[in-house]
Amino acid sequence: MNWNFPLILTIAVFVTGIISLIDVLFFARKRLANKKPNFIIEYSRSLFPVFLIVLVIRSFIIQPFHVPSGSLEPTVLPGDLIAVNQFAYGLRLPVVNTKIVSIGEPKIGQIAVFRWPPQPNIDFVKRVVGVPGDHIQYINKVLYINGKEATQTFVGMATDKEPGGDITVKKYLENLNGVKHYIYINPNGGETQDFDLVVPAGNYFMMGDNRDNSADSREWGFVPESNLIGKGFFIWMSWDSQAHKVRWDRIGTVI
Repeated sequence: MNWNFPLILTIAVFVTGIISLIDVLFFARKRLANKKPNFIIEYSRSLFPVFLIVLVIRSFIIQPFHVPSGSLEPTVLPGDLIAVNQFAYGLRLPVVNTKIVSIGEPKIGQIAVFRWPPQPNIDFVKRVVGVPGDHIQYINKVLYINGKEATQTFVGMATDKEPGGDITVKKYLENLNGVKHYIYINPNGGETQDFDLVVPAGNYFMMGDNRDNSADSREWGFVPESNLIGKGFFIWMSWDSQAHKVRWDRIGTVI
């Protein structure tokens, strides 16, 4: 089950706020005079400011995001918890995700969190590869942005650990319009289909760094601007579910 946490939090703020307001306007003086505690009112008045602060911070400033898959390996690992800048791509109303203040737009190379177009109640995290108007080509597993090659420098062999078994991959340092980051390429198969497209207005093209093991825009299409949530910028916690331990060396890593 996918819980809609922003909706639940918004409802909690609304309910506790209404109860607190009604108490202040009509019942507080009489209740205090009679010294008869009402637990619903007491809890509502105590929790309302807490819920409101959490809602404001999570909706407009920063929120945590748990990465469940390895589509962004080796940059982001399964079990990483990344901090997401909520206002990097504009201030948006909670729940409806409507932009109310335009601040910035995604840039090529950034890690973006967004609502998955096929099922918007699920959040995805990928790297921005194409912005509106960009001509994107993927030829022999090499990206070209507006005719410019995203050069790949071979680093060495690596292991992509997957539930179905480990996969030996090649690790490259990719230069994506000046943003240098590591990627995995499977030399034996994987995503072998080339493509050539132009990103339409108001949309973005997203890909994972684990190029042959990522369900991304190559599979389900473009990400509309209205689906954007924020920019991932660093790892604040990392849990290795296989070894059952914290990856201390990853905490504080800028992505």
